[in-house]
Amino acid sequence: MNIFNKPINEIIKSRHSVRTYENNELPKDVLNKVKTYIDEINNSKGIFGNKIRINLIEKNDKNKEIKLGTYGVIKGANYYLTAAYDKSDNKGLYDIGYLLEKVVLYCTDLGLGTVWLGGTFNKSKFAEAINLKDNESLSIVCPFGIEADKKTLVAKIFGVNTNKRKDFTSLFFKDNFDTTLSYKESGEYGEVLENIRLAPSALNKQPWRIVKEDKNLHIYSDGKIDINKVDIGIALCHLELTASEKGLNGKFEILKDKVSDKFEYVISWIDENN
Repeated sequence: MNIFNKPINEIIKSRHSVRTYENNELPKDVLNKVKTYIDEINNSKGIFGNKIRINLIEKNDKNKEIKLGTYGVIKGANYYLTAAYDKSDNKGLYDIGYLLEKVVLYCTDLGLGTVWLGGTFNKSKFAEAINLKDNESLSIVCPFGIEADKKTLVAKIFGVNTNKRKDFTSLFFKDNFDTTLSYKESGEYGEVLENIRLAPSALNKQPWRIVKEDKNLHIYSDGKIDINKVDIGIALCHLELTASEKGLNGKFEILKDKVSDKFEYVISWIDENN
């Protein structure tokens, strides 16, 4: 079932990092829609079989004793999404990216601004606000709300490289890593790969590398740190949502023969229209 009102291409292209918000309450119907969708996501599993715990924190009287710090990076935000996972499985980071990005895009579809924060927030305070359990790790916070017309200086500085992306041919390959793949050569998967290219990532590193073999996509990581697993999960979300909307039926599957000496193999998208 499609939960978005607009085409996924439009939503992905309109999503951008927002660090300055209007210091206002959101309409109750909008907030309730977000809460309902979060409940749906919390009752589902990610690609690697993990459940995550997304909480919506309202900066109201209930939390006024907890100073939710973002080190001056975020201004005016009254609402935050947090994502915690069971730290016994490191693949939970992939599922955080995959599942939380669905909520982020849902917020975008509602006309709300968002931004992924992987480090510039006070973890202990947010952990206190959501009663973080001993077996959980809190890796991501996403402020959301109505974007302010005027950006702060800090937001301008942080946003300098926000929209920069690597070239298509430096991320995507045909059959092996020795042959680059162009948008035109991607055929019906061109839009799918382009929407992966547009996915947000920590410091815009875009750690994903994808080899297209016939109609199948093999996803690899050039990431060096744990947060890059979240980035890959976001890319996988964009892949699945775009493919689904285009009627390109497929499934994620881990194959045994795709190990590379250049990049870390993660998972494959197996096209079921072959």
